[in-house]
Amino acid sequence: MSVVNELYQEMILEHNKRPRNFHPLPEPVKKSEGYNPLCGDRITLYIDLENGAIKDIGFQGSGCAISKASASMMTVAVKGKTKLEAEALVEKFRKMLSREIDQPFDDREFGKLAVFSGVGEFPARIKCANLAWHTLRAGLEENGAKVVSTEGETKE
Repeated sequence: MSVVNELYQEMILEHNKRPRNFHPLPEPVKKSEGYNPLCGDRITLYIDLENGAIKDIGFQGSGCAISKASASMMTVAVKGKTKLEAEALVEKFRKMLSREIDQPFDDREFGKLAVFSGVGEFPARIKCANLAWHTLRAGLEENGAKVVSTEGETKE
C-alpha cells in the first residue's frame, strides 16, 4: 500500500472513531435524514442557517467507516459556507466519486475530502460516501427531507 493510501485510510479511520460535529443541534433550522437500506447506513443532519450561510451543523447516525467519516468531514467542510457554496461542493464531491472529473484531484479544491477519491474504485462504497452529501443537499432544499439511497439511484 502506498504512503498516500495509508494516510487516506488513517484519516478515514480517525474520522470514523472520532467524528467531528457528531451531535444534534438544540433547535436546528433544518433537519434531514438519510438511509441506505442496502448496507444499513443512517444519518440525521441538523443545520443552522444564518444570513444564507451554514452557521452550525451536526449529525448523528450509524454506518460503515466510510459513511461516518464522510459525514464528519462534510460537516467540517461546509460549516461557514453559504448555501450555494455548500451545494456546489456537494456536486463536486459527487463528480469526484463518480469519476466525472478528468484531471487529478487538486488538494486546494478538495482539501482533505480528496481522501475519498479512491472510493470511486469500489462502486458499492460510493453510496456510503455520498449518503451524507445527498442528505445535506436535500436538507438545504427542504426541511424534514428524507433520502433513501438504493442500488441504482438516490431518492430525495
